[in-house]
Amino acid sequence: MFKLISGVSPCLPTWRHFAAAFFLAGGSLGSAAASTSSGFTNQQAQQGVGVYSANCSSCHGSNLKGVSAPALIGSKFASSITNRFTTAGKLFDYVSSQMPVNNPGSLSKAQYQQVVAFVLAQNGYAPAPATAQLNAVKLTPYPVAAQGAQKPGATNLEIQNSGTTSTVVTGTLPTAASVTVTNQMMLGAAQNDSDWLLHGRDYTNQRYSALTQINVDTVKALAPVALVQTSMTGSFETTPIVAGGVMYATTPVVDNKMKILAINAATGESLWQTNYSLGDHKICCGPVNRGLALGYGMVYFVTLDDHLVAFDAANGSLKWSSQVADPSVGYSETMAPQIYKGTVIIGSAGGEWPIRGYVASYDAKTGHQLWRWQSTDPKTYEGDSWRHGGGMVWTTPAIDTERNLIIFSTGNPNPDLYGDSRKGDNLYTDSIVALNAGSGTLAWYYQEIKHDVWDYDAVSNVLLFDVNVNGKSVPAAGEAGKNGWFYIVDRRDGSLIQKSEPFVMQSKNMYSLPTKTGVVMLPGANGGAEWSPPAYSPLTKNVYIMGMNQLMNFATNKPPYRVGDIRLGSAFTNVKKEGIQNGTFTAINVDTGKITWQYTAPQPLIGGVLATAGNLVFMGEGNGYFDAFNATSGEKVWRFNLGAGVNAPPITYTVNGEQYIAVAAGGNFQLGFPLGDTIAIFKLSK
Repeated sequence: MFKLISGVSPCLPTWRHFAAAFFLAGGSLGSAAASTSSGFTNQQAQQGVGVYSANCSSCHGSNLKGVSAPALIGSKFASSITNRFTTAGKLFDYVSSQMPVNNPGSLSKAQYQQVVAFVLAQNGYAPAPATAQLNAVKLTPYPVAAQGAQKPGATNLEIQNSGTTSTVVTGTLPTAASVTVTNQMMLGAAQNDSDWLLHGRDYTNQRYSALTQINVDTVKALAPVALVQTSMTGSFETTPIVAGGVMYATTPVVDNKMKILAINAATGESLWQTNYSLGDHKICCGPVNRGLALGYGMVYFVTLDDHLVAFDAANGSLKWSSQVADPSVGYSETMAPQIYKGTVIIGSAGGEWPIRGYVASYDAKTGHQLWRWQSTDPKTYEGDSWRHGGGMVWTTPAIDTERNLIIFSTGNPNPDLYGDSRKGDNLYTDSIVALNAGSGTLAWYYQEIKHDVWDYDAVSNVLLFDVNVNGKSVPAAGEAGKNGWFYIVDRRDGSLIQKSEPFVMQSKNMYSLPTKTGVVMLPGANGGAEWSPPAYSPLTKNVYIMGMNQLMNFATNKPPYRVGDIRLGSAFTNVKKEGIQNGTFTAINVDTGKITWQYTAPQPLIGGVLATAGNLVFMGEGNGYFDAFNATSGEKVWRFNLGAGVNAPPITYTVNGEQYIAVAAGGNFQLGFPLGDTIAIFKLSK
């Protein structure tokens, strides 16, 4: 029997699968005037209620006053109408080509008309005949009588909100000593079979465990012992951390809040939880958080409102909080931090905004910034486009401790699909990059794609391992690209050793330039490999990669640059007529680059992989199944359905000599997989 353990808070509203985000800029209100024709009918506005509720409300709020995206009513929206969307046609063109941000253009023309009609009606615009030409229907001046609108001349004082916390103790608190992780423990994490101390288990990011109690012969007896319900139903991407029998995890953001949890790693019983209420922020790819870091008696995590926060690991109390970037211009933070030699290392999310990516190091005791490396190189961008040229760092770096290097991958240049305004190679985007850990200076780089105009950013975690080159063992780093190859470079200088056989479908025109009318190609903009961390087994010499086959249409447009506005320059939408929408789970030999075996899943795969010395690899699917495979042969040897998409990386550890497997099951915002709120803990049944 297993335990169903509910969180102490009541269930919160579920986030919708797809959230359209208008991301309209703020500013002062235009002049007052009588109501203005808006080119929509009452019937369209009424139909738009349901479209908005299903596709927009989770980000903009059911009352249009904003949640994780700006308000669509009041003074900020009025400023956007006055300065940008002076006709109904301009507003419709923007929304229908750029939204939802995770799948632009995915609604029908009628649905876009209905949701625009609903928003305008809520802002006080009067209906007009359906035959009215949208571009001829003026939206200025703004009808100030609308609900939430400011009166002319009123002061619009914007206050940047920072997050607030509240802690609830729900069980016996751990001792400070039992959950204090030292530098020595982190450096020796690979030899510690009991705990899962770092995001990738050790600094190599291999996600490999030497535990063998659960193996190909015993895995059929694997059963859940606890299903921990967090009451935070949303896109769940966390990697739990385990030390001294205590599991730490973060939840997604729901209703503008997230939780940091400490639970008993064997029973799932809650020890403490802290609620973090977010301040103002903007998001691209879901209200997600990929986990925390544990060290020096503290837990560290980053937030969508751009804070690096430290809690006491024993009781969940706040130690310090540092603002690391400006959310008003588009920065957000989703990665699990990395801890190394008394520092906390983070990177930036938000690649759909015209901002500049970075990696930064902070003092683990004080939260004081030590250095910051910017990921756009002025010499390889035309003009000053490097100032807002992308290159975000989405996932947790690996650490080469022998060479004192931080090694990570970087995202696409901005704007995503439109490259004319940023001519050049656009370094250091779409690259594997190594920095000197002490100073943050560049050690080397390898650019996978020069001048990317396909959104083929490098977002998957870099792994460290050794490969055989001409009979010699060479220290290497590998990254699974969105374009479908696994890249292996020499981690001494960044030179390419090889790229693998493709692990997803690749159309012959995969590097065709997007056009206004669109180009259909594979891989799609999600990959290839998304952020999902692969795993590597030194026993099989295979790296295990989750992949996606999504045939997409890539269309482009010339986007304007405005501070704080999303800037895609593109729309990429699934082409469903041909039916290419599935996933691949692939074992690739790192010495040869050849595929050892491959499993095809009915849906695109996103989440993460675990490899063990029990000759097993674990991963989850969007249909709710949590799977185990024979690491050598690829035979599926076990599965369990958790009722929501298993789209997070699994971990393994021991408590009192028994091996456990744990994984979050909460679905995925980006791909619309069924949402949930559960951390599942398994062990062998007796």
